[in-house]
Amino acid sequence: MERRDFFKNLTQSIQMPKKKEVVARPAYFSNTEDFAKCMECAGLCADKCETHIIKIAEDKTPYLDFSISGCTFCDECANVCPEGVLQLEYKSDIDVEVYIDPKKCMSWSKNICFSCKDPCLDNAIEFSGMFYPEIVTDRCTACGFCIKYCPTEAIIIKEKVKENDDV
Repeated sequence: MERRDFFKNLTQSIQMPKKKEVVARPAYFSNTEDFAKCMECAGLCADKCETHIIKIAEDKTPYLDFSISGCTFCDECANVCPEGVLQLEYKSDIDVEVYIDPKKCMSWSKNICFSCKDPCLDNAIEFSGMFYPEIVTDRCTACGFCIKYCPTEAIIIKEKVKENDDV
């Protein structure tokens, strides 16, 4: 066996734990357990989404695909939901946290890039000078518009830390 084949086989045999995939849901729900009601639905929320970011998972629940665009909070998904899972009274920011990975970000490598700042409707991305962008969490609605435009995929969503989780 050649050395290259040995190391290839060695690295393939090591099972790295898979990262838990974060699922972003439309902004109009009160309880994640309510998404079980979506199994009987025909995916009307996805049909009504003006930016086409609502997709239907294998389990028939809606999720947001920010690689396509972002959420305008147009309310149409809530208006059309026949099961009452998505309702206007529950409208809030999208229940994920958005952050910039400095290791992947061009600006953190001192290359001028404002790809994330320009599409941000909430002016939630601030730069120190021309470099080092950071997301101002107080202003960020997690709409996702910045994600599609990042050329290095440095903008990542993660689960929002709940206030009770810190204790």
